[in-house]
Amino acid sequence: MRWTNDPDGTRLPIKIDTATNGEFVPRPLRPHNVAGNAAAMERASFHAKRLGLSRRQFLTSACGAACTLLAFNEVHAGFGLRGGYFEIPDAAAFEPQLASHSLGKREFVFDIQGHHVNPAGRWRQPQSRWVGALRHLPQAGCNALKKNDPLGHLACYTGEVFAKEVFLDSDTDIAVLSYVPTKYDAMPLTIEEAAATRELVNALKGSKRLLLHGRVIPNLPGDLNRMGELAEKWRVAAWKTYTQYGPNLDSGWWLDDEENGRPLIERARALGIRVICVHKGLPLPPPLMGNANRHYMGCRDIGPAARKYPDMSFIVYHSGAVAEVQEGPFVPGSGKDGVDSLLQSLVDNEIPPNSNVYAELGTTWHNLMKDPEQAAHVIGKLLKYVGENNVVWGTDSIWYGSPQDQIQAFRVFQISEKFQETYGYPAITPAIRAKIFGLNAAVPYGINVAEVHRANAGDAVDRARANYANRGDPSFLTYGPKTRREFLRLAAASKHASG
Repeated sequence: MRWTNDPDGTRLPIKIDTATNGEFVPRPLRPHNVAGNAAAMERASFHAKRLGLSRRQFLTSACGAACTLLAFNEVHAGFGLRGGYFEIPDAAAFEPQLASHSLGKREFVFDIQGHHVNPAGRWRQPQSRWVGALRHLPQAGCNALKKNDPLGHLACYTGEVFAKEVFLDSDTDIAVLSYVPTKYDAMPLTIEEAAATRELVNALKGSKRLLLHGRVIPNLPGDLNRMGELAEKWRVAAWKTYTQYGPNLDSGWWLDDEENGRPLIERARALGIRVICVHKGLPLPPPLMGNANRHYMGCRDIGPAARKYPDMSFIVYHSGAVAEVQEGPFVPGSGKDGVDSLLQSLVDNEIPPNSNVYAELGTTWHNLMKDPEQAAHVIGKLLKYVGENNVVWGTDSIWYGSPQDQIQAFRVFQISEKFQETYGYPAITPAIRAKIFGLNAAVPYGINVAEVHRANAGDAVDRARANYANRGDPSFLTYGPKTRREFLRLAAASKHASG
């Protein structure tokens, strides 16, 4: 089922729908999600009328986000989901100052997983099914879409849309632009195109809003050799890789293997860029990954690699989460997929919390927002086993539209006292939130937060935000595939583009 909010086109500011990042099949909303969306829309109508606002005006305010989260709390409790909740005063639904105090910006937000594509790039050949797949994704209402735009729906995936959704419609301070797994000559976003977006965002000299990954998959021809150029010419901040991916459906690899993983790590060390971001969990769609290499999505190699290379930082994208796996408390030795595979690898290799392994929340938190009990277990056990200094923020935007709803939901999410007592999870304090939102990732990326604040003060983004503040127009759209049909179109296009 796809949640379209309301027949008049009004959308909720906290986006609970079936959108994915294209790496897993959309899953139907569960009954509590459907009921929560309906309750939030009903309460929004009531409070908008009470405050003398249109429903659109109300939903784009802090009260609109607060009202939505409070409606979710009520519905979740009614369904017996009490492991986690959004810690926000009831009156925030109709008192603007209280809503702003609860949900307003106060942390340094460093989003280390962002995406967009170049609609007119070299991958966009007439025979490429990437174009058809993206055109079929639902983009009605995309702010970039114009009737006379020859790019059609592809205009919704540009660097300009990325900049608006991430830097104007959210509290994100700086971000990292990343890549999807394809062969070098079929990348929907090349390093040259990513660098152009970096220049767009970092328009004022000294500004440092957008960093770039260097895409390297060591079992693809030429990728290891290109690392020098990525480091020296394009000044990438870290490496992004996929152990599930390779030239064939059965050609996955491990970070600790002699043929692919260790040469990648050694080359990264030699170039002085010692941060490796590795996609784990979220199995790639069948056209990109066969059953023979499905196990490479697991995290068993993270611990050995971290132990052998203590001077390297390994950031585990998605924290190893798998959409089909129901997350609960970590039971050592259970052999579970998902986040537990990461924790097991750390335990097996005696990697203590707050070492050189980091857990990233892109897509994972977006999915967890739908289920407060799984959210409490995942955030709780990551803090407990990976460490409160090593859980890092990422959103996988723009596939999920502006990341503001993810930021607002996490800003007030709390693990219940019962779960804290039963499983030994910590409460999520303001200090822990600030670490996760940006301070933790600043360490491996070498970011001096104070210097970033000084450099960005008055830059192009800062000026645009000031001009935009009183006439904000958030779309509340998600851009990833929302149905199985849309997902399969995208998956087929990925196979064609990478083949």
